[in-house]
Amino acid sequence: MGKRLLKIRIIPTLLWKHDNLVKGINFDNSRKVGFVLPAIKVYNMRQVDELIFLDVTASLENKSPDFVLISDFSSECFVPLTVGGGIKSIEDIRLLLKAGADKICINSITFKNSDFITQAAKIFGSQCIVVSIDVRKNARNFYECYSHSGTINTGINLLDWIKEVEFRGAGEIIITSIDKDGTMQGYDQELIKLVYKNVRIPVIASGGANNYEDMYQAIKNGASAIAAASIFHFTEQTPLEAKKYLFKKDILIRL
Repeated sequence: MGKRLLKIRIIPTLLWKHDNLVKGINFDNSRKVGFVLPAIKVYNMRQVDELIFLDVTASLENKSPDFVLISDFSSECFVPLTVGGGIKSIEDIRLLLKAGADKICINSITFKNSDFITQAAKIFGSQCIVVSIDVRKNARNFYECYSHSGTINTGINLLDWIKEVEFRGAGEIIITSIDKDGTMQGYDQELIKLVYKNVRIPVIASGGANNYEDMYQAIKNGASAIAAASIFHFTEQTPLEAKKYLFKKDILIRL
């Protein structure tokens, strides 16, 4: 089935840092916004399609995923849960799935060893492997990929990387504009359109949502799913109201 024949998904993103949920601007995740379990319980009731849980310090601090923590959280989560942060081995993926994750999000490890995507997809299935790609524009106006929570410029051109990621077997891509992240100034629509036109796998738009219209435009530009954090943390806007808005715009959505 083609990626645009699937129902559009609304996916809140939970960023985890040292026992707290955080959200910042341009990947400076210093502002505490609450705790994970209460957030999961709220989202369980708000008809979200999935949740993304990312440990934003694990790769920076060379830590492994906290499998006990994920097991605790997943037991309270009644929607599909994507987990990322600190993944360095196939065994890490195996243990996260055993702990209750439904999908695995990988980023930093892929730049060290792109064959890791192939191995993971072969063992667990492409539908389980989500590759997160964080980008900034360089001085020549090209998008470059960053690793380790946006702190390391890999020097890799986005177009080259998304094609490699797809070839290696990723099931979908989360594309995040570091410059837009947390600003609530709207998604980088040019970025979403560029990625959509160059891969066949689903694209999850992330970074910058300010309102439901931003989500609608991202979908029109090719996003198969909408990831957002600040809009749900800091405004009265909700995933359910986002769905109602999109439904009125004739977007195929789960309601």
